[in-house]
Amino acid sequence: MLDDLDRRIVEILAEDARISLKALAQRVGLSSPSASERLKRLEERGVIRGFTVDLDPAAIGYGLQAIVRIRPLPGKLHIVQKLIEEIPEFSECDKVTGDDCFIGRLHLRSIDQLDGILDRIIDKAETNTAIVKSQPVRRRLPPLGPA
Repeated sequence: MLDDLDRRIVEILAEDARISLKALAQRVGLSSPSASERLKRLEERGVIRGFTVDLDPAAIGYGLQAIVRIRPLPGKLHIVQKLIEEIPEFSECDKVTGDDCFIGRLHLRSIDQLDGILDRIIDKAETNTAIVKSQPVRRRLPPLGPA
């Protein structure tokens, strides 16, 4: 569980992971050493796993996104999972319950690129693809308040 101060630290870092320790400390009303210790404990507990860059795929030429549901053929689950892990255009993939085993998000430059990727999987799995029109909710933190 997070106390109010930890929640505030995480919220500030989610807005700007590059904030200086001094500025973070000022915003939460702590000294720099106290803020540093809080941050260290959040990392040690695994609450904060890392600091990252929020990249816009379209800005580097990946203007197309697709969601692919993947149902491996019998006996092909591990082969399909390894293939997915090796294809860099898969920016995310979840192993799920239900009819499909995997749901992945692909960032692509073209439909032709999508075809090439699906061709690598098609003899090992059934796929169902949807092209993303927009993303009304981008990846965000889960609610940080008390349950």
